[in-house]
Amino acid sequence: MSTFRLVFRIHALKRMSQRHISTEDIREVVTSGEVIEDYPNALPFPCRLMMGWRESRCLHVVVAENAQAQEMIVITAYEPNLLEWDSDLKRRKS
Repeated sequence: MSTFRLVFRIHALKRMSQRHISTEDIREVVTSGEVIEDYPNALPFPCRLMMGWRESRCLHVVVAENAQAQEMIVITAYEPNLLEWDSDLKRRKS
């Protein structure tokens, strides 16, 4: 993914600001985090939900991959909560 350029949608930037998530936080999750959900049929580009840690803070980042343009498009980012996610923060509760 290091050859991909990160592109931030306006929605993502607004949510990041509200949630005190920096662009460096996002870069760290995208480069060293893990894919916990994959949406290969999403349009206009395949998407994935990534999870990573910044110090003691868990972050989820949704990115879309525009392979032709070599871009990773950041859709949104948030801290997962235990009301919606299992204790490992990788699986949604049923």
